[in-house]
Amino acid sequence: MYLNSNGDVTILNELKAVGIRLIEVFAIFVIGLFFTVYILEPIYESFGIKFMGNVWVNWFGVSYMLFVFYTLIVALFLFKNSILFKQRLKSILFWLVFVAANYVVFIPFIKVENPF
Repeated sequence: MYLNSNGDVTILNELKAVGIRLIEVFAIFVIGLFFTVYILEPIYESFGIKFMGNVWVNWFGVSYMLFVFYTLIVALFLFKNSILFKQRLKSILFWLVFVAANYVVFIPFIKVENPF
């Protein structure tokens, strides 16, 4: 929420912030797709894991892991006083989904197949 000089919330600033967040998420999904296709797939196949099935699950896992790393870098180094990033880092759901994303990405190495 942004306040102008009168202490009122400005809709334009709020919409701008939402637009920036949407662009960030879209960019992370695109980068996650490239990581999934050009990095994760060759790694899986070098371990004898066929990269087939619901690959979008792996893509989401990689993208969410990138989102967490992005959040950590931005929250700890760039915007140390940002309420958004502080709340995100304190969120239990944020960290539970991170654990699930790690499971999705790394469980194929244990099962020697992509279960998704």
